[in-house]
Amino acid sequence: MHVILLQRVAKLGQMGDVVDVKPGFARNYLLPQKKALTASKANIASFEGQKAQLETQNLETKKEAEAMAAKLHGQQFVVIRSASDAGALYGSVTTRDAAEAATAEGFTVDRKQVVLIAPIKYLGIHDVQVVLHPEVDATIELNVARSPEEAELQAAGKSIQELAAEEEAAAEFEISELFDDIGSAADEDGDLDAPAPAAADENEES
Repeated sequence: MHVILLQRVAKLGQMGDVVDVKPGFARNYLLPQKKALTASKANIASFEGQKAQLETQNLETKKEAEAMAAKLHGQQFVVIRSASDAGALYGSVTTRDAAEAATAEGFTVDRKQVVLIAPIKYLGIHDVQVVLHPEVDATIELNVARSPEEAELQAAGKSIQELAAEEEAAAEFEISELFDDIGSAADEDGDLDAPAPAAADENEES
């Protein structure tokens, strides 16, 4: 099916290009999203008449997107989720979660602008792409943690494996300290119960 693009579409072409796409892709995505029109003679003629206006609108929205991208790029947003000790989430972090996390921090991001190759299913810091315009995108970080405190540690560069190892070491140290205290207390009790040394015989002559 041939369509004429009303804006740049990744891996397809630029505004004004007539491209051949699968009918389902055109009907379910390009046409409803107003990214393209069927390449009939009437639509091509209509596009040519509006081309200058469309290019101006595209340039304006591109500038707005670039300004937004400059503020958004590199930002880190915290998402709190329950997870196992190994770091596997009970569920996953989706495009909606990413958009809501960014919006909560004052950025206007729609979930349709968020690109995830696959849902996030593990704790840690994950790079996520946000498409603000057909020609402009930004990369944000999602800090997925079980608590704000854990998120701070991850932001400082510690992985979930390092945090688990530190917690295990701390627990072992506490147990060791406990046994040392018990041992010391037992030694003190033993000293108190020990018999007093026998007194020297006063009649014994040296």
